[in-house]
Amino acid sequence: MKSCLVVDDSRVIRMVARKILEELSFEVIEAEDGKEALDKCKEKMPDGVLLDWNMPNMDGMEFLLAMRALPDGEEVKVVFCTTENDLSHIQEAIAAGANEYIMKPFDSEIIQSKFLQVGLL
Repeated sequence: MKSCLVVDDSRVIRMVARKILEELSFEVIEAEDGKEALDKCKEKMPDGVLLDWNMPNMDGMEFLLAMRALPDGEEVKVVFCTTENDLSHIQEAIAAGANEYIMKPFDSEIIQSKFLQVGLL
Protein backbone atom coordinates (compact mmCIF):
# COMPACT_ATOMS: atom_id res chain seq x y z
CA MET A 1 0.00 0.00 0.00
CA LYS A 2 1.37 3.41 -0.97
CA SER A 3 1.58 6.13 1.65
CA CYS A 4 0.68 9.80 1.37
CA LEU A 5 1.58 12.51 3.85
CA VAL A 6 -1.10 15.23 4.02
CA VAL A 7 0.41 18.50 5.26
CA ASP A 8 -2.07 21.27 6.05
CA ASP A 9 -2.78 23.45 9.08
CA SER A 10 -6.53 23.01 8.49
CA ARG A 11 -7.95 19.96 10.26
CA VAL A 12 -10.93 20.02 7.86
CA ILE A 13 -8.69 19.91 4.77
CA ARG A 14 -6.68 17.03 6.27
CA MET A 15 -9.91 15.15 7.04
CA VAL A 16 -11.29 15.61 3.50
CA ALA A 17 -7.97 14.64 1.91
CA ARG A 18 -7.70 11.56 4.18
CA LYS A 19 -11.16 10.36 3.11
CA ILE A 20 -10.35 10.76 -0.59
CA LEU A 21 -6.90 9.17 -0.31
CA GLU A 22 -8.12 6.21 1.76
CA GLU A 23 -10.75 5.56 -0.94
CA LEU A 24 -7.81 5.45 -3.38
CA SER A 25 -6.11 2.84 -1.15
CA PHE A 26 -3.44 5.06 0.37
CA GLU A 27 -2.09 4.80 3.88
CA VAL A 28 -2.52 8.40 5.11
CA ILE A 29 -0.21 10.22 7.51
CA GLU A 30 -1.10 13.74 8.65
CA ALA A 31 0.95 16.75 9.73
CA GLU A 32 -0.32 20.22 10.60
CA ASP A 33 2.80 22.12 9.50
CA GLY A 34 6.05 21.66 7.62
CA LYS A 35 8.12 21.04 10.75
CA GLU A 36 5.92 18.14 11.87
CA ALA A 37 5.88 16.82 8.29
CA LEU A 38 9.67 16.90 8.07
CA ASP A 39 9.94 14.93 11.33
CA LYS A 40 7.55 12.31 9.91
CA CYS A 41 9.62 12.09 6.70
CA LYS A 42 12.75 11.47 8.77
CA GLU A 43 10.95 8.55 10.47
CA LYS A 44 9.62 7.06 7.21
CA MET A 45 9.62 8.66 3.78
CA PRO A 46 6.13 8.59 2.17
CA ASP A 47 5.47 7.80 -1.49
CA GLY A 48 3.60 11.07 -1.94
CA VAL A 49 2.93 14.39 -0.22
CA LEU A 50 -0.17 16.58 -0.55
CA LEU A 51 1.24 19.91 0.60
CA ASP A 52 -0.28 23.23 1.67
CA TRP A 53 1.75 26.41 1.09
CA ASN A 54 0.76 28.75 3.94
CA MET A 55 1.31 27.20 7.39
CA PRO A 56 2.81 28.28 10.72
CA ASN A 57 6.27 27.15 11.94
CA MET A 58 7.48 25.97 8.51
CA ASP A 59 5.60 26.72 5.29
CA GLY A 60 5.18 24.36 2.35
CA MET A 61 8.08 25.77 0.35
CA GLU A 62 10.51 25.50 3.29
CA PHE A 63 9.32 21.93 3.89
CA LEU A 64 9.68 20.98 0.23
CA LEU A 65 13.28 22.21 0.06
CA ALA A 66 14.21 20.50 3.36
CA MET A 67 12.54 17.22 2.40
CA ARG A 68 14.20 17.10 -1.02
CA ALA A 69 17.58 17.34 0.80
CA LEU A 70 16.87 14.21 2.89
CA PRO A 71 17.99 10.71 1.79
CA ASP A 72 15.34 9.44 -0.70
CA GLY A 73 13.63 12.85 -0.58
CA GLU A 74 14.07 13.25 -4.35
CA GLU A 75 11.92 10.14 -4.95
CA VAL A 76 8.77 11.49 -3.28
CA LYS A 77 5.97 12.81 -5.50
CA VAL A 78 4.84 16.21 -4.18
CA VAL A 79 1.54 17.83 -5.11
CA PHE A 80 1.04 21.35 -3.77
CA CYS A 81 -2.57 21.94 -2.70
CA THR A 82 -3.14 25.61 -1.94
CA THR A 83 -5.17 28.76 -2.45
CA GLU A 84 -2.10 30.46 -3.99
CA ASN A 85 -3.14 30.49 -7.63
CA ASP A 86 -1.02 33.08 -9.39
CA LEU A 87 1.43 31.87 -12.01
CA SER A 88 4.51 33.01 -10.08
CA HIS A 89 3.61 30.75 -7.10
CA ILE A 90 3.04 27.78 -9.40
CA GLN A 91 6.35 28.36 -11.21
CA GLU A 92 8.18 28.76 -7.89
CA ALA A 93 6.72 25.49 -6.58
CA ILE A 94 7.62 23.53 -9.71
CA ALA A 95 11.13 25.05 -9.79
CA ALA A 96 11.63 24.03 -6.13
CA GLY A 97 10.75 20.42 -6.92
CA ALA A 98 6.97 20.07 -6.72
CA ASN A 99 5.60 17.56 -9.24
CA GLU A 100 2.09 19.03 -9.57
CA TYR A 101 -0.18 21.76 -8.27
CA ILE A 102 -3.84 21.67 -7.15
CA MET A 103 -6.01 24.67 -6.28
CA LYS A 104 -8.30 24.63 -3.24
CA PRO A 105 -11.06 23.67 -3.07
CA PHE A 106 -10.43 20.22 -4.53
CA ASP A 107 -12.40 17.02 -4.97
CA SER A 108 -11.71 13.34 -5.52
CA GLU A 109 -11.56 13.69 -9.32
CA ILE A 110 -8.90 16.40 -9.15
CA ILE A 111 -6.73 14.40 -6.73
CA GLN A 112 -7.11 11.23 -8.83
CA SER A 113 -6.16 13.11 -11.99
CA LYS A 114 -3.04 14.74 -10.50
CA PHE A 115 -1.91 11.57 -8.69
CA LEU A 116 -2.25 9.66 -11.97
CA GLN A 117 -0.17 12.32 -13.75
CA VAL A 118 2.69 12.03 -11.25
CA GLY A 119 2.59 8.22 -11.16
CA LEU A 120 1.16 7.65 -7.66
CA LEU A 121 -1.88 5.77 -9.03
